[in-house]
This record gives sequence, C-alpha cells and structure tokens, in this order.
Amino acid sequence: MTSRRTFLNTTILTGITASISPNTLLSATRPAKDRLGVALVGLGYYSTDLLAPALQKTKNCYLAGIVTGTPEKAEKWKKQYNILDKNIYNYQNFDQIANNPDIDVVYVVLPPSMHEEYVVRAAKAGKHVWCEKPMAVTAKECQNMIDSCAKNKVSLSIGYRLQHEPNTQEWTKELRAGKIGKILMVSCSAGYYDNRTTHWKQKKEMGGGVMYDMGVYVLQGARLATGEEPIAVTAQQYTSRPDVYKNGLDETSMAQLIFPSGARAAVQTSYGMNMNFLNVTGSKGTLMMEPYSAYNGQKGIWSNGGKIEHPYEVPWQQTKQMDDDAKAIMNKKPMLAPGEEGLRDIKIVEAIYQAARTGKEVKIV
Repeated sequence: MTSRRTFLNTTILTGITASISPNTLLSATRPAKDRLGVALVGLGYYSTDLLAPALQKTKNCYLAGIVTGTPEKAEKWKKQYNILDKNIYNYQNFDQIANNPDIDVVYVVLPPSMHEEYVVRAAKAGKHVWCEKPMAVTAKECQNMIDSCAKNKVSLSIGYRLQHEPNTQEWTKELRAGKIGKILMVSCSAGYYDNRTTHWKQKKEMGGGVMYDMGVYVLQGARLATGEEPIAVTAQQYTSRPDVYKNGLDETSMAQLIFPSGARAAVQTSYGMNMNFLNVTGSKGTLMMEPYSAYNGQKGIWSNGGKIEHPYEVPWQQTKQMDDDAKAIMNKKPMLAPGEEGLRDIKIVEAIYQAARTGKEVKIV
C-alpha cells in the first residue's frame, strides 16, 4: 500500500513548468465543453454521502477529480468512481491542478477555517470555484475570496442549495408578489442534536460553532422572507454541554434582526435540539413551512389558501444546485448564489457574535 508520506509527496502531473501562467495555459488549451469536470476538495460526509452521489446524476457537470490527504480514501474513490490517477491530488500538490484541463471547477468542502486558502489557490489555478457554506470565518476572508476570483477571472458560487430548490423559489416569489401583504415578522429555526465531541463543528479554531453552520440557514430564511438586509441585531448564545462547547463556542444561538422596512425576525439555531421551520407573518396572512430546509423537500401552507410541496429523493437538491451553477458558467451567466451572498451572511454572523458577547444591539454595516 502506498505510504502516506509517498502519497503526499507524489507529483501528479509532470513535465509542465510552473512558470507558465495557469490562466494563459488554460485559455489556450481548454476547448468548449458540454459538461464541466468537478474536483471535490475534502472527502468528508457531505462529499461522500451527498455531492459524489449527486454528481452521478448531473447533466451539466461530472465528478472528474478529488483532493484528499488520505491515501486510503483516494484509492477507494478511484475504484468507486473510476477517477484517473492524474486527477487525484493531495493538499501539497493541489496547485498543479492549474495544468489539468479535465478539471474546470474546484468544489471546496473543507472546514470553514480552510475555505479562504483553497478558494484563493483554486482561483489562482484558473479554476471556477464552488465553496460550501459558511463561506468563511470572517467577512475579511470572504472579501479576499471574492477579490481573488475576480482578479483571476473565474466565477465563485456558495453552496446555498435552498436557493436552487423549487419550494424555496416558490414561496420567495409569492412573498415578493405580496401574497400575504407586507412582511411584519419572521421566525426561523434550524437545528439538530449533534452527539459528536471532536468534529470540526466543536472546534473554534476550525470555524466551529452552530451560528456559522446551521445559523446560515436561518439567516437565509429571514433574508429571503423579507427581501431585505438586516440593519441591526441583538443576540444570545448558550450551551448545555460546556465540556464540549467551550471558549466561546456556541451550541445554541438566538438572534433578533431588524430590517429597514420595520420587519423583525427571530432566528434560532442549535446543535442541542431538533427544529426546522419558517413562519412568516404578513399584513394579510401567514406562511408556515415545516420542514423548512430538509434534504428531501419542504412542506408549507398559506393561511389564505394553497400548499407548497415538491418532494424528491436525496440528493436531488445538490444535483440541481451543481447543474444550475455549471450551466451558468458555460453560458457565462451570473451565479444564483455568488460570493457576495456568502459575505452578507458572514457579516451578520459576526454581528451576532458581537451582540451576544456584549449584550448590546449591534448595527450591521
């Protein structure tokens, strides 16, 4: 069996000088394609159980490569998905992906603390980038990711699967059309009981904490429901397991958002309890979604008549998300959830942590 040291030091592609500009090389050698090759960076649960299976069903893209630091995973994926040796990378030789025409898109599926580094490296390699949420740990990191992709003339999309999902698109469209009148109040919750203790989600230095992870879902719910960006926030955070969630790491977070129109939102997220709903109150009625963010579809009801329900099999949402983003790249169209969308959420997340820490209302700029 290949040793880890040998694997990490193996050069996948040889004979091409590193002095050649990746973007120059790619523009000269990359032909037009009807399907884009995707390389997954990080082979944890989300890549293994959702993204890789989803890529077996996509029409506009396919699983072309992987990036992993574990030789055993590389060998398993190679056999399972017939991945070519030259399309298998580790974290040391990752930058050589610049010279591989098989790879058009790099999908970063790593702990949040690593997102900035690998998005920037992928952009410098001349590859389009998809990045899982949360986009990064700080707004500064998010902006650097956006700037790097713009500088290298590649697209950047954040993995907000719900923005591609038909139930979410339906209720968002109906709210914008005034189905329940002026939006007055939003309540959104997303959480589950996580019994792990050493995952990156329980490690502050890796971008752990529930507000970064599940919290992005409730912020999306509030922002999509109101159609506005919050201008101020108050917040509270606590843990029932201080031995696991310590040093300021949040197990449960609650926040109250104020929007320019006067609408308010109460959002809750937790690793200590199961919850998944969105309630929107308008001047002429209400929308009640439960579940609001499930992988296999959402269910909702309007108080003034009608239901929202489009069930489907897992991992259909991820399939549609990646197909939509690949099609946008090929047609040179804007991403549905670009880097700027991820940046907006992280600005709010930072304000929520500040508000919880100080006990004061924090303005969001």
